[in-house]
Amino acid sequence: MNNCYYNCSPKRNERDRHKRSRRGIRPMLFLVAALLLLGVLLGAVAHAPLAFTAVTAAVIAVWLAVFAARERHARRN
Repeated sequence: MNNCYYNCSPKRNERDRHKRSRRGIRPMLFLVAALLLLGVLLGAVAHAPLAFTAVTAAVIAVWLAVFAARERHARRN
């Protein structure tokens, strides 16, 4: 039984393996950066007063609601 997919020569596999590995590194770097930023923000929120955290969360929620409403309105027109 042939386990090789279409046009699968050893030279081609070695050449494509390098391309595939480089293609997968950008999403991984994005995830690492996002997790690092999330950790920094959560660490800062843990040391901030509760009132400041609540006001900041409310401002962000309003901002996201306005953005969602504008996007929804733009898609309908």
